[in-house]
Amino acid sequence: MMPESKNSTQVPAEDGSRVLSKPVNRQTKRIYVAATRQNAGKTTTCLGLYSALQNIYPRIGFIKPIGQRFVEVHGHRVDEDSFLLDAVYHVQVPIDSMSPIAIDNKFTRRYLKDPQRSNPLLVDRICRAFDRVSWEKDATIIEGTGHAGVGSVFDLSNAKVARLLDAKVIIVSRGGIGNPVDEISMNKALFDKEGVEIVGAILNKVNPEKIDTVREYAGLGLKRLGVPLIGVLPVQKTLAAPNLSQVAEEIDGRWLNGKSFGAGERIFRFIVATMAAKSMFGYLSPGTIIITAADRDDILLAAIAQAAISGDRVISGIILPRDVMPHPKLMELLVQTNIPVIVSSEGSFDIASKINGMTIKTQPQDHDKIPLIEQLIREHIDIESLARNF
Repeated sequence: MMPESKNSTQVPAEDGSRVLSKPVNRQTKRIYVAATRQNAGKTTTCLGLYSALQNIYPRIGFIKPIGQRFVEVHGHRVDEDSFLLDAVYHVQVPIDSMSPIAIDNKFTRRYLKDPQRSNPLLVDRICRAFDRVSWEKDATIIEGTGHAGVGSVFDLSNAKVARLLDAKVIIVSRGGIGNPVDEISMNKALFDKEGVEIVGAILNKVNPEKIDTVREYAGLGLKRLGVPLIGVLPVQKTLAAPNLSQVAEEIDGRWLNGKSFGAGERIFRFIVATMAAKSMFGYLSPGTIIITAADRDDILLAAIAQAAISGDRVISGIILPRDVMPHPKLMELLVQTNIPVIVSSEGSFDIASKINGMTIKTQPQDHDKIPLIEQLIREHIDIESLARNF
C-alpha cells in the first residue's frame, strides 16, 4: 500500500484507527466513465479506452468502485466488468482492488441501519483501492454504475464518487438527438452540484445512416450545455448478439448436442417454427436458431437433411420447448450433425420472450467482440483530445 501523505484527509473510525476520506494519490491522471442509464455502453467504452489510451499512457489502471453484478474470484466478490477487463488486458493489480465494493441484495439495508459508521469505512475502502490500482500508473479509468444518482441511497452516488476520486467525467448515452441531450442535462445537474466537470459525451448505438445528423444536431444541443461531443458510435449487431451459451443459460436449457462446438455461436435472430417444413428452408442460415416442438419431425428432418447436403453449418441451433424429447431415432440423427440442440422446460412463447429481452454483456470468451470494440473506439472517438482534458 502507498504511504499516506502528510496532507491526506482522515476521519476516525469507531475502533480508533484512521480511515482515508480522500485518496492519497494525486499524480495519476484519471477519467470517470459515467452513463445516463444502465446498459448505455460504459463497459464497451472502458474496454476500448483502455486499449486506445495505451498509446498515450503505457501504464493504465482500472477500477469499478461500486458494482452490482459480481462473480466469485478466489473467495472475493468481484464486479463482472472488472473481471472482464482484467481477463482481457491483464491489468496487473489485485482484482479485489479493482472492485472494492460489491452490492448484494441486503447491502442497502445494512447501510441504512448505521450510515454514520458505514460511510467512512466504504469511503476508506474506495480510496485505498484507488491508490492501489493507480500505484505507478500513468492513468486510471474509473467505471461508474448506472446514472449519476445511482448509489445515493448509501451516500455514494456516481457524482459523489467522482468527486471523492477527484476525477473528470465522460458520460455515455444512447444515440439520438433530443433524448440523449435531455438525459445528459439531467445527469449533468448532479455532477455540477458535486463540483465535477464533464469533459465530454459519447453517443452510443447510433444508426450508421444517421451518424452525421446526430453528430451535428446533438453536438449543437450538448454545446449549449457546455458538454463537448467527443464521439458517436454506430450500432454494431455483433455487440448486441448473444452467443448460444448465453441463450441456453437465459432459458435454463439443457444441451442435447453440440455444446463443445456450438456454445460460442453468435445468435442474430430466432424463429418460432410453426410453418410447413418446405417454407423453413429460407430461414436456415448461420446465426439463426429455430424454436420448434420436438414432435415436428418434418422440421427437424429438414434441418438434418440440409446439414448433410451442405456439409457446413446451416443453422446455429435448435431449441426444443417443454422438456419434450424427439423420437430416439431422430435424436440419433441429430447427434450426427453439427447442429447444436437445446431443450428447455419453458414453452415456445416464453423462450422467445426471454431471448428477445436479454441484456447482452461482453464476456472474456467473446474473442470476436474485443477487436471490434477496440476498433470502434479508435475510429469514432478523438482519443488524443480526450487525453488532453483529464
